[in-house]
Amino acid sequence: MQNPFDNPGFSMASLTTAINLVPNRYGRIEQLGLFPAKPVRTRQIIVEEYAGKLNLLPTKPPGSPGTVGERGTRKLRSFIIPHIPHDDVVLPEEVQGIRAFGSETEMEAISGVMARHLETMRNKHAITLEHLRMGALKGQILDADGSTIYDLYTEFGLSQTSINFDLANANSDIKGHCYDLLSEIEDKLQGEFMTDVRVLCSPEFFRALTTHKEVKAAYTNWQQGAILINDVRSGFTFAGITFEEYRGQATDVNGTVRKFIAPGEAHAFPLGTIDSFATYFAPADFNETVNTLGQLLYAKQEPRKFDRGTDLHTQSNPLPMCHRPGVLVKLTSA
Repeated sequence: MQNPFDNPGFSMASLTTAINLVPNRYGRIEQLGLFPAKPVRTRQIIVEEYAGKLNLLPTKPPGSPGTVGERGTRKLRSFIIPHIPHDDVVLPEEVQGIRAFGSETEMEAISGVMARHLETMRNKHAITLEHLRMGALKGQILDADGSTIYDLYTEFGLSQTSINFDLANANSDIKGHCYDLLSEIEDKLQGEFMTDVRVLCSPEFFRALTTHKEVKAAYTNWQQGAILINDVRSGFTFAGITFEEYRGQATDVNGTVRKFIAPGEAHAFPLGTIDSFATYFAPADFNETVNTLGQLLYAKQEPRKFDRGTDLHTQSNPLPMCHRPGVLVKLTSA
């Protein structure tokens, strides 16, 4: 009897292409384009830190020898890319009554069942990647259970910078704190340029900020107060910094809801820098993907024992990375 899943349309290459074409419905960080994909051929990456120096060049008489350039120090750090597998199953009941020998329409119906499963699995991988990327923006890449995969501050020998906006204090100098934040990030960039500073805020931090008397006064003078009747949670600019409410959260396998940003906190980072952020994707652990460039997601299927359904396997091997954790600043409201 013909097995419809033997069709080339259900091969590893076809399913992988299909799952990568499913729209990503989760991820503000994905929308910002902050972590561009960097496929690699190995399960391990090496991050090279090159501490260059910028020196002022002195004037000399014509004919004099030039000053000799100094080499910066190099440091190598190794990171293992996490492996995130996820399995599902297509049961015979789901394709019952839609199969006919040699019929293309029934094959399309089975493909629809497969597509629904792939979409669900794709969304789970997407929210997981968002969680990892948010961790990279906080300087601590966390697993689904809250354990630490990588502490970037420890890996790079740095300490986290935190600025208290003291939002509970009606007399707090919010604009002064914003200038402190800009100065801190500019200093840590060590001469590299940026286009903007964005802050992703917990709902509690965002509400305390927008209701602070100093910020509310700025609203009144901005576009004749139009901001007061609009939803500004998608981002507004104050003192040269764009603040945005971020409500990312997900449930782990034990049913625990984990908020990606702790209540009362916010996290600032620069935009428009050169190669400060990236997401490395390693190849899957299949025979046919050895030494190939990694893709965002992989999907594969095989029949169950006694042909009692079809197992679906998906996996992603991502490592979001901030190459310069010093530019990441934590903000607190109290």
